[in-house]
Amino acid sequence: MASLLTHSLFFIFTLITTSIHSINGAFAKQYLTEAKQMKRTEKMSHLHFYFHDILSGKKPSAVKIIESPLKAKGLTGFGVTFMVDDALTEKAEPTSKIVGRAQGIYSLASQSKTDVALLMVMNFVFIEGKYNGSTISILGRNPVLENVREMPLVGGTGLFRFARGYALVNTIHFDVKTGDAIVEYNVYVLHY
Repeated sequence: MASLLTHSLFFIFTLITTSIHSINGAFAKQYLTEAKQMKRTEKMSHLHFYFHDILSGKKPSAVKIIESPLKAKGLTGFGVTFMVDDALTEKAEPTSKIVGRAQGIYSLASQSKTDVALLMVMNFVFIEGKYNGSTISILGRNPVLENVREMPLVGGTGLFRFARGYALVNTIHFDVKTGDAIVEYNVYVLHY
């Protein structure tokens, strides 16, 4: 009886393993074939757009999700975190054509009152033109009081697979009362 049970379990295990390998094999073959067909020449692309961070109004694109425990003590806003789904536009005007969305979070990462810096964790999702459906990912320090900031581009999807590069960023409008901002991005991205 034990022998029959052992053989039955072995048979079932073999069937399951074979099925999983067949599924994974088909998946791998599809993507390996696609990868072989890709031209493997690396190129540099320059992307230029505007980031609209809106904290005010009836439909803000950035909302505070974590308040700083230090704020109540009159200290810095260290730790304040916002979740965003900001429009990326062709021009600085808010009514300009939307070419993508900035989706992610940013947090006040500096305890200094004179060196205000954010930690940016963002995916830029493109919805227009040849980059439609592709994304780039930014992860880095944004010292917001500097005129021009540089942040690293650490990856991407779609046409930006294996992407790397950097973004040069400058604030062109900031409303002190509302916190609303328009930020210009010049992104230089190496990709295949």
